[in-house]
Formats: sequence, structure tokens, C-alpha cells
Amino acid sequence: MIGVSCPEFSAHPFENIMEAVSKEFGHWEIFAEAEHSLSFIWARLNAIKSTYKMTFSIHSPISDTNLAALTERMRESSIMEMIYTAEIASETGIKTITVHPGLSSMSVPGMERKAIENAKKSMRTLDRTASEYGVTYAIENMPSYQPMIGKTAVELNEIIDGTNLSVCFDIGHANTTGQIDEMISTFKDRIVNVHVHDNMGDDDSHLTVGDGNVDFPKVMEAMSWYKGRYIIESKSLPSAVESKRRLSILLE
Repeated sequence: MIGVSCPEFSAHPFENIMEAVSKEFGHWEIFAEAEHSLSFIWARLNAIKSTYKMTFSIHSPISDTNLAALTERMRESSIMEMIYTAEIASETGIKTITVHPGLSSMSVPGMERKAIENAKKSMRTLDRTASEYGVTYAIENMPSYQPMIGKTAVELNEIIDGTNLSVCFDIGHANTTGQIDEMISTFKDRIVNVHVHDNMGDDDSHLTVGDGNVDFPKVMEAMSWYKGRYIIESKSLPSAVESKRRLSILLE
């Protein structure tokens, strides 16, 4: 199944986006920030979801959370937000939650190792709570931005090592780090969600599929074993619809 996710949706009333998305997609990965924060929408989602022939997953909040935070209280608060997300998802019948592994310091250099160690502690906590709420946390590989951790397969594997956590393979992110092949080979048994968007390899620009330099025919061939969802991560709904059309051809 091909679904959609778009941070821009979260600036608009939830019901309006639901109506628009439902006309083009059967699955929506809700970016749970701003107007689509779960505390705002979960009761409304429960009330109207049976009206639409759709399934849902969640992209957890990223702007105000950091599971690798150097300040312990901030890290703990971020964990609590992920647990809350799992609780609400469970009550809404949603099973998959995509999670960013966190950030190193944006101001102090040389803190990457500390951030990775803190992220590992956070992952162990999420691992314990996943079964409690009957959800799957899918930890996402990050693009080539300096503060982000989990950019390479080696680093992401270290962060989730010793847990049963799953992986969200972001093709566009991996293209900016030259890690597409490594992500597929390392996490073949753990990938439960795939984010699809294009770029030119130098910036996480979330272009329409085919408008960048990602070799999608090659990627889809390497992912031929994968039977889960492909989530178009777009800048707009029209871009997502065109990406869906192009991706569908490659998946035939």
C-alpha cells in the first residue's frame, strides 16, 4: 500500500485534510504536531475514522522532542511524549509510530557520542513500553544534517542494538548520506515502514519521486522482498499524488 505524510498538512484543520487525503490515498501517516497534535485530534479521529475507508499510522512529534537530549529532564520529557503517543495510538487502533532517534547539540561541538549514548537509553525505554501498548516504534534514519544522529546504518544499528525496535527506512534521507544500500542490507529484517521522496543528494528537499537523483528502479528492486507500506513524504498533496502515480508504476 502507498500512503502519504506531509508536515504541511498539520497547519490546517484536521477534518479538512482528512477529506482531501481520503480522495487520493487509503493510508495516512499523521504528522502529530501543531493542529494535528494527538491531544487535539484523537477524539475527533475516533469519531470520524469509520466514515472513511482508510488506515492510519503516526509520525511522532519532532520539533519539541529530543530522545538524545543532553539535558536529562528534556530527554525524559521526550520519552514521556513518545509514551503518550503510544497510549493515544493504542486507544485509536493505530499500531505503527515513526520516531526520530534524536539530535546532538546544535551549539556545542563534540557531543555526538554523548547524544548517541542518551539515545540508546531512550530506545531501551521505548522498547519496554511498545509491548505494553501494543504498538511498533519504527526508528527512522536521518539525513545529512550535522546535529542529527542515526544518519548511517552503523550508527542507527548501534542506537537500537539490544532492542526489538523496528526501523523506518527513509529513502530520501539515505540518499543524502550515500547509505541506501547499507540501510537495506543492515535492516532488512527490521524495516516495517518506508518513507519515499526524492532529492539531489545534497539536501533533504522532499522532491516528487523522479525529480531528483534517487535511482528508484534500483531501490525498488532491492526492496522487492518488502510487503509493507510505502509512505510518500511530500511537501504538498499534489506532489504526493504525482509521486504515488510514479511509484505505482515501479511497483507493478
